[in-house]
Amino acid sequence: MSPRPTRRRRPSPALLAALAAVLVALLAVPPAPAATGGAGSVEGPVQEGPPVGDTPFDRHGMWIWYVSRSERGNLGAIVSRARRVGIGTVYVKAADGADLWRQFSRRLIRRLHRAGINVCAWQFVYGRRPVAEAKAAARAVKRGADCFVIDAEADYEGRYAAADRYVRALRGRIGDGYPVSLAGFPYVDYHPSFPYSVFLGPGGADFNQPQMYWKTIGTSVRRVFEHTYLHNRIYGAPIYPIGQTYEAPGNRSLRLFRRYAASHGGLAVSWWDWQETGGREWGALRAAVGERPLARYRVEVEHPVLKRGDRGDMVVWAQQHLVAAGEALPVTGVFAKRTRAAVLRFQRDHGLPATGTIGTETWEALISYEPVRARWAATRGRPGARPRPATRPLSASLPARAYEIGPRPWAGP
Repeated sequence: MSPRPTRRRRPSPALLAALAAVLVALLAVPPAPAATGGAGSVEGPVQEGPPVGDTPFDRHGMWIWYVSRSERGNLGAIVSRARRVGIGTVYVKAADGADLWRQFSRRLIRRLHRAGINVCAWQFVYGRRPVAEAKAAARAVKRGADCFVIDAEADYEGRYAAADRYVRALRGRIGDGYPVSLAGFPYVDYHPSFPYSVFLGPGGADFNQPQMYWKTIGTSVRRVFEHTYLHNRIYGAPIYPIGQTYEAPGNRSLRLFRRYAASHGGLAVSWWDWQETGGREWGALRAAVGERPLARYRVEVEHPVLKRGDRGDMVVWAQQHLVAAGEALPVTGVFAKRTRAAVLRFQRDHGLPATGTIGTETWEALISYEPVRARWAATRGRPGARPRPATRPLSASLPARAYEIGPRPWAGP
């Protein structure tokens, strides 16, 4: 909510003239040439992904699993806490699979809206009944949600056709312009069969909210940022980090997480989760020091390297872009001879070093193309024609390298 405007004294004509002179001088200075080439190091905040706007994802957020266990279900207390800490968006579980939860009610949404707080619905999905899941998601949106989050994890690994059916059915019900994010595993390289390319691809989610729970993963705050951003930035969706307040991560780590987020572009942070956040954690989320980027920290703007023999969804994503660039190439998720030849042609056509591997320079050229949208789900085809069966890339059978975030009982009340 905007503060009441105060009356301001008009500037003098002399001051206006001086300001105009400064502006003219600044406009006369030619812009510095843009840097080209490979990975670069940038000191200070870096904008990750495309420009972002005034969306519910751009406000600091807190996730609610059970409303009844968050401030004992007292909506007035939830509003008071959110105001004290600066929480602008509350993510409330609205559905588990195809089952819509009663706690995501119009009453809850109206109460938070009256306080100026955005309400985002989130749904844990399994992929066994993707159209039914999409219908439940659309019902939650129609209750008045400001945004929607797909919480897809291990159950969706290898399920390209199910992911395709889900996002098509969801967008068909809520429209292409409604704000949707994916909250999934943060380490893309650990999950070669997970359909990131579907959930974050054309027609999918516009925003990326990786679950960057450093303490649960067993790493440092710095490492969770660098590992996550390295592999997620190729998908092009702006990255809004989800940090953890559960398992008592420590106030210093909470403030550090906020400062690394500020250094990586300053996109809003949200936290899992309300019911497991104690008084000390709430205080760390409110501390002003967390808003400042880290001094002398250099963000490495890099992309993952793919080469012949690699397999997984990152290869799927690269192949979708190569096809968009004019290469006749099957999307298999396997970096084999044909893919290497396509990469070499692409590099020569774009004035890049012809290495046959995909590094930062080649990724930056590739992702300037809108990727082709693969059709993994079954289709009926023309009347009288045989239906096209569901398919998936060859890499969809690969096991996870590891589970940086282990199984958690998020499903079911």
